[in-house]
Amino acid sequence: MNKIFPQGDGDGNGNAAAGTKALPGGEGRGPFCCSRQGICLSAFLLLLLVTLAALITLVTILGLPRHTPGAQTCMTLMNRTGFLCHDRRSCLPASRVCDGVRACAQGEDEDEAMCRDVPQSLPGFLVARCGDPSSWIYSDQKCDGINNCGDCSDELSPVTACPPCGPGWWRCSSTVFKYCGCIPRVLCRDHTQHCSDWSDEYSCPGP
Repeated sequence: MNKIFPQGDGDGNGNAAAGTKALPGGEGRGPFCCSRQGICLSAFLLLLLVTLAALITLVTILGLPRHTPGAQTCMTLMNRTGFLCHDRRSCLPASRVCDGVRACAQGEDEDEAMCRDVPQSLPGFLVARCGDPSSWIYSDQKCDGINNCGDCSDELSPVTACPPCGPGWWRCSSTVFKYCGCIPRVLCRDHTQHCSDWSDEYSCPGP
């Protein structure tokens, strides 16, 4: 009598059948896990793009914050100390700063903090002191031929060293309060004394 051998789960060569459970590890992960990772990565990238788009929209609406440089000096066309506007093109005479009129495009010449406690709040390059320490003038008013301090200390030594009188001026000791060591030549030979030595009427050649 022939023996009937029971059929095993192998393939005849001792290999396990296809239905055998896999060992713990990476080999047993199915396609669902990979698909789940891809979805998570896509969601993260989408969230990042949405955030960037929101930031760009916000910057477009509100604009980038402006960098405000500190007060800077410059030289005016008259070769006098000036205040450089933030556009870096406009140079205002020092005496036009904190005068109540906005001359710079962005109004920085009338900045509240800078004009709050004049002259203490003004940048140093805009201020010149008179012989009387309690008095001051704008730096572009020094050596301009005019008695801005009231005691001529902005025009005469020892407080101020100014260059000689310019071509349109006559050097003399003025009898007019407005002037100091020079008078405008247009005042010469007008039959009125403007120099203490009368040189404006006898020596000055006129304009």
